[in-house]
Amino acid sequence: MIKLTQLTKSYTKTKKAVDNLSLTISDGSITAFIGPNGAGKTTTLKMMTGILKPDQGEVLINSFSMKNNPIDAKKQFGFVSDNPDSFLRLRGIEYLHLMGDIYEVEFEKRIELIEHYSKRLGIYDTLNDKILSYSHGMRQKIMIVGALIHQPNILILDEPLTGLDPQSAYELKEIMREFSKEGKTVLFSTHVLEVAERLCDRICIIHQGKVMYDGTLEVLKEQYPNTSLEEIFLKVTL
Repeated sequence: MIKLTQLTKSYTKTKKAVDNLSLTISDGSITAFIGPNGAGKTTTLKMMTGILKPDQGEVLINSFSMKNNPIDAKKQFGFVSDNPDSFLRLRGIEYLHLMGDIYEVEFEKRIELIEHYSKRLGIYDTLNDKILSYSHGMRQKIMIVGALIHQPNILILDEPLTGLDPQSAYELKEIMREFSKEGKTVLFSTHVLEVAERLCDRICIIHQGKVMYDGTLEVLKEQYPNTSLEEIFLKVTL
């Protein structure tokens, strides 16, 4: 479970990127974090994962405080950022072993997981190449495999489908569904409303750093009858 309480973050004195945001994301669910550019999605995810320190508020990951117990909190999740251009001088397999070492994954188990997920995402044959030589989509895939290597209970993804080919996008969505069926938690940000509609148990719409809606898509549609999903989104974020 992820619990955010009164999270606030400002980059300037005049504007809050995230404004007193509170949110609870339950186990066994797939939740889409939706909002226009600059809404505060990435800032919230970075505070959630300990990359950014909030000005105020608290983040609990499976009851571990990101402020008071950050190591144990970070062990609970796998995270894929919106920028996969990291560790470019490493070969793909070196990066994955680095992640396995960080999370203390037993060697034989990590080899099994690397093979399983890299084959599903179509990068198994490129693992001995440097990440620098990868396309954007391939870099995204190697980061996804790295996030899965310790079999976390929570998966946090920032625009994970960007740059993926249709087969890999399908596989990632299947992986997300598998997580949910196992009682694990998936949170991902997206601009693609149709993906959220087909995949998610719940959506959270954020605008100007505030939660504008948090609940099921079915209930939201009932509030705006005879209105397309795109029109509903525009109404909520005006």
